[in-house]
Amino acid sequence: MNLAQFPRRRYTAYRTPIEKLENLTACLGGPNIYMKRDDLLGLAAGGNKTRKLEFLMADALAKGADTVITCGAVQSNHCRLTLAAAVKEGLKCQLVLEQRVPNSYNRYASGNNFLYDLLGVEAVYVVEGGSDVAGKMQEVADALAAQGRKPYIIPGGGSNEIGALGYVACAEETLGQLFDMGVNIDHIILTSGSAGTHAGFLTGIKGNNAHIPVTGISINRKSAPQTDLVYGLCGRLSAKLQLENPVQKEEVVVYDEYVGEGYSRPTQGMVDAVRLVARTEAILMDPVYTGKTMAGMIDLIKKGVFKKGENVLFLHTGGSPALFAYTDTFFEINK
Repeated sequence: MNLAQFPRRRYTAYRTPIEKLENLTACLGGPNIYMKRDDLLGLAAGGNKTRKLEFLMADALAKGADTVITCGAVQSNHCRLTLAAAVKEGLKCQLVLEQRVPNSYNRYASGNNFLYDLLGVEAVYVVEGGSDVAGKMQEVADALAAQGRKPYIIPGGGSNEIGALGYVACAEETLGQLFDMGVNIDHIILTSGSAGTHAGFLTGIKGNNAHIPVTGISINRKSAPQTDLVYGLCGRLSAKLQLENPVQKEEVVVYDEYVGEGYSRPTQGMVDAVRLVARTEAILMDPVYTGKTMAGMIDLIKKGVFKKGENVLFLHTGGSPALFAYTDTFFEINK
């Protein structure tokens, strides 16, 4: 694969580390657990969207944009990082936030809501859950264009075939690191949400003929629609990369048992997983994405899906600022 053909900005000056989690491995008594620390990516507090934005912002700049518009939930890490990238590039940023949990938006809340203000967001539009968010972003873009400005819309999660290139690049980076470490990984576990990370990483693994199974833990949808979403993006991404051997549908693996009552809604498993990783490895997970993904991996280890003696790699996609909007959850659940 020739990723150099695509324009790219660089927001991280190093390869994110891969750590062996000795304490967590011993605690769970299962496979050897490694973690790819994409929570340490560049921009404000890092996270997986930074990799996607390297390609998306390059495209926006190439098209002469002066303003980027994107969307997400009320505590969206993607919105935080898109805003941060806009700051770095000297662009304006406007956000459309969807209240997927009724009445959940609070401009003065901690976590990412505070960071939107701190980073200087130009405008925030709040819509109800289930709204036509794409339509609202287009409405905002049309209004800006009528003022003579040049808006660029970035989809939710940065999850289109441009943004997903970031996780093709991450797969290549990871394979190089594992070779240098002399570690042969048997399974890769990651969050499956807006699909860009899952599709990009899986396509990168397949495109490099690495033959490592990639397991996605859904945090918002049932397995069937999530599989379709990931597979569809894999197809568009494979076409963009002109891969002769694209991802097959049976290679898209999604578990949906850890969503709980819905996107961003806490579960006991998530709280337990976040606490366990904090207290064994001093690593912060987030309550919406990596916390539920870690809960899924722990349960799958207990069920014997990932076995003692195997090597598994957990992709930490960041998002820890959202923890500070969930303090009541953590204190209440563990009273």
